[in-house]
Amino acid sequence: MTHRTIAAPGGVIPAWTARLWDAVLDGDEFAAVDLVDAALDEGVEPESFLLDVVAPVQARVGAEWAANRLTVAQEHAATAINERVVAALALHPAARRTSRSAAPAGRITIACIDGEWHALPARILAEVLRLRGWQVDFLGAQVPTHHLITHIHRTAPQVVGLSSSIPTRLPTAHAAITACQATGTPVLVGGAAFGPGGDYAEILGADAWAPDARAAAELIPSIAPRTPAPQQAAIDDLPHLADQEYTMVSRTAGTLVKSIMTGLEERFPAMASYTPKQRGHTAEDVAHIVAFLATALYLDEERLFTDFITWTSGILTVRGVPALSLVPTLELLAQELSDFPRARAMITAALGTITAPPPGDAEPALPHDHGKPA
Repeated sequence: MTHRTIAAPGGVIPAWTARLWDAVLDGDEFAAVDLVDAALDEGVEPESFLLDVVAPVQARVGAEWAANRLTVAQEHAATAINERVVAALALHPAARRTSRSAAPAGRITIACIDGEWHALPARILAEVLRLRGWQVDFLGAQVPTHHLITHIHRTAPQVVGLSSSIPTRLPTAHAAITACQATGTPVLVGGAAFGPGGDYAEILGADAWAPDARAAAELIPSIAPRTPAPQQAAIDDLPHLADQEYTMVSRTAGTLVKSIMTGLEERFPAMASYTPKQRGHTAEDVAHIVAFLATALYLDEERLFTDFITWTSGILTVRGVPALSLVPTLELLAQELSDFPRARAMITAALGTITAPPPGDAEPALPHDHGKPA
């Protein structure tokens, strides 16, 4: 199946966007919901409010967290307010009129990959599609693949839209994509997990990828139906999995984390004085590194791992933690995986992305509570 994308046009409503941002930043849910009523009552199209106001505000929430200007708690509160805004918009008379007046377009299922809790982007797409006349089954966050397939058999949608923002869910996404396609249902995917240009969507065999809800809504009507066929095994699509590196790293992730923790304690005796909370943060962050490496091995995409290390370096830096603190963990991981050539090559490439500091060893900074949004 040919992998296709479509670019999204620009367009914002600066005044409404600024007002929603202020309400979100203040944690004022009532003010945010009142903005929906005011905007739609003044003639703003419901779809435009979703795509040109809510979506940019939510993107800014993530950017502000990454820049260390919002805490994890503030990020969660802001997201919850935006979810309430979308729900309020869906119930507004203007949105209902738009949906009812649109020509019937068919039935579609929208869901988040199992393990994916960030449901707002998928919810925005679902509401845009409803406004365009689609009968939408929005299944929400973290949908187990077997339940998704049961739903498909019961409802027979024309297309399934799958969302994921977390790259470590891509192996699960692959299983969901192929399971949906085995029923004869084409799959559109979206979300940050699939890469900025949708490259990982193509590797995983999705029928189409879109960068945002507007592009997805425009692309979906042109997605061709599929013929039901037996579901393929992952190795049929990704022959590099035959070397078992992904399997071994993913299955021994817990052991790898414990070994790296032991190695860090031997290198840095001061870790013996860390509190249980600090040790927990350290182990959690090491586990993230191992998980991203495993995912990169699954796709055979070095860039996925190096991009994650680059992103993590930036997150640490803005929080006053030297990026060099990642080096000991990566070196210990390379030692543990000395018999895995693809893994070692990826770790070496990741080490090359970390800017060299002044001479001298740096204590690992992973125990610092730099925080990640859930």
